[in-house]
Amino acid sequence: MKNLVLLGGGYGNMRVLLRLLPNNLPEDIQITLVDRTPFHSLKTEFYALAAGTVPDQEVRVSYPEHEQLKMVFGEVLEINREEKVVVLSDETTIPYDDVVIGLGCEDKYHDVPGASEFTYSIQTIGRSRETFNKLCGLPSGSVVGIVGAGLSGIELASELRESRPDLGIKLFDRSPRILRDFPERLSNFVKKWFDKHNVEVVSNSNITKVEPKILHNHEETIAVDAVVWTAGIQPVAAVRNLDSETDSIGRVVLSQYHNLPEDEHVYVVGDCAALPYAPSAQVAEEQAEQIVHVLQARWKDKELPEKMPEIKLKGFLGSLGKKQGFAYLADRTVTGRIARLMKSGVLWMYKWHNG
Repeated sequence: MKNLVLLGGGYGNMRVLLRLLPNNLPEDIQITLVDRTPFHSLKTEFYALAAGTVPDQEVRVSYPEHEQLKMVFGEVLEINREEKVVVLSDETTIPYDDVVIGLGCEDKYHDVPGASEFTYSIQTIGRSRETFNKLCGLPSGSVVGIVGAGLSGIELASELRESRPDLGIKLFDRSPRILRDFPERLSNFVKKWFDKHNVEVVSNSNITKVEPKILHNHEETIAVDAVVWTAGIQPVAAVRNLDSETDSIGRVVLSQYHNLPEDEHVYVVGDCAALPYAPSAQVAEEQAEQIVHVLQARWKDKELPEKMPEIKLKGFLGSLGKKQGFAYLADRTVTGRIARLMKSGVLWMYKWHNG
């Protein structure tokens, strides 16, 4: 029996499972899913877990059960392509015939001194819990610095404001305006929300050093009681050590069939894949759809299409607390209550289809 190994239970490999199980997996294929935790985590909602506005169980979804699905819990240390085995941190080895690497990303600190030691994170459910414990345990009047004003930073800042109205919040943005790559109307809406709710946006920032309770922005020293880092990501170490071609930010370069150009049995899905899009759950899921088609064709010795279809994205949705939101869909901007309801609806549908 052949072994399809899925590394990481994130959005990409969850979609692979959803498409293959229960009825589309050949009888001679077994799936082994490797992950740190016994449940699928809704990473796009970790900001709310860290802010304390949703309980832990709200960001968890059970994996499917099937007689051809085996679960292994552990930390991936290495993908050995010569021997076709995955090595875990406890030295367990898992042989594979095909492997889909969906291990996600970790924070990238850009060589800023002290950033890795003195900041909190929302990259994993475990680290988000630690961030929650810190932020929600701060005394009234404390100041939280959030470094990075992308979608994660914006959502964390707004959610924390609703959870802890007694805290000072500073959101550090390298750009002259928030969400600068999107229409100005979107930026203005988010900025006005922050102004109204007393979240200070520090534009044109450049964090040069982090110390305990101190942020260095350019030449300025800023007192803070906690810092959350949302200023960039990179592939996890096991992917960085894969010994394959990468792009300028360390993501793995792939063929149009989403496998390594030199190894058709190793696929990469999600944040670690070098695609012409910013990493997102939506990209991972769309990519996973194509990976499933490729796997099924190769299992049946069918010819692959000469050119794979282009991945088409719908846009993105963001929240500003529980009542307001923003969206950019089909080159159109949506803001306010409607955008927030749209995001809540997408989340509900995801849980319904996968739970």
